[in-house]
Amino acid sequence: MQDQQPSTSSPVQSTSPDSAAQLRAHYANIVLPVWRGPGFNASLGLAHEAVAPGDHAPLPPKRYRAMACARQLFVFSEAGDLAHAATLFESLRHYFQDRRNGGWFYSVDASGAPLERQKDLYTHAFVVFACAHYAKKSGSADAFALLDETSRVIEARFSTGGDLLNAALAEDFGTTLETPLQNPLMHLAEAWLAAREATGDAAYDKRLAQLARSVADTFVHEPSGSIAELPMGAAGNRLEPGHQFEWYFLALGSGHAAFEAAGLNERLARAFDFAQQHGVDRETGGVHAALDETGRVIDGTQRIWAQTEYLRALATRGDATGQQIERFSARFLHDTGWVECRSAQGEITRAEMPSTTPYHLATSYAALPL
Repeated sequence: MQDQQPSTSSPVQSTSPDSAAQLRAHYANIVLPVWRGPGFNASLGLAHEAVAPGDHAPLPPKRYRAMACARQLFVFSEAGDLAHAATLFESLRHYFQDRRNGGWFYSVDASGAPLERQKDLYTHAFVVFACAHYAKKSGSADAFALLDETSRVIEARFSTGGDLLNAALAEDFGTTLETPLQNPLMHLAEAWLAAREATGDAAYDKRLAQLARSVADTFVHEPSGSIAELPMGAAGNRLEPGHQFEWYFLALGSGHAAFEAAGLNERLARAFDFAQQHGVDRETGGVHAALDETGRVIDGTQRIWAQTEYLRALATRGDATGQQIERFSARFLHDTGWVECRSAQGEITRAEMPSTTPYHLATSYAALPL
């Protein structure tokens, strides 16, 4: 199944003003039906982790992650399919909520029993994010309650004792498994922006202000303005262009005062330029995975999510997106779905389609001009 190669024909053939509309049509007509149909395990009420690119046959299930369920909940909430979203919301609560210790398990096995039981900030952020979008669309009191409860768990249990939050803890929150990392904090910023919009609760303004300050103090590579993956000074650190574009959208696209107050907006404007100059292939428009602090490419893999973040950041800046839409579509979309990863040389290195990727497509396309 994983060796099956999709057609290379592009569903978007022009750089006309209709290009973004063609992306949205591909998403609505090709992508979403996969996850209502063959990509959805109706007996469990969960999306499969991934499907084959051609016939959409599910890959043999080994686990189901809470984060993946939450992303699917977001996708179908935003698509207006509240019946499917309600099924996913109930599955999220049924399988992944730890009613003894609080918080959320990382994954369950193929039968739905808890598998990886650690408490992971990235997962908790996506639960807040998905519940905020579902609550806003559906008015579900349970979803509003759950996003508030999970936000409180995050503050109380993931705290390092300062402003930062740990990345992963043991099942009972008693042992730190991973100290602070950039990526979970970025998605928590995304989640708390969504929660603020859904609830109108000013508590999220304070949470965002603290988070933005802690990121600015700990993760910023000052020469480029980039937000690094690890705290500055850590061995093996790297700068990911896709994350600079993602942070750019979250901070400048939201216009939330927390990011400006923390000094992130000016830095992220420089980080965008640095990532575009060093992290985007000039011939293909492909976004590379990682740079070192000098801007040298240290991982040339081109993952679809980084491409969608580049499109979203371009739209946020008000830059023309037509040519980049055409390049993206030609390299990453096809008649039965998408290509998850290419090498720097263009070879498909991951053809199967994960259930987590429609979230990236949806958030990117929503930012493009109508």
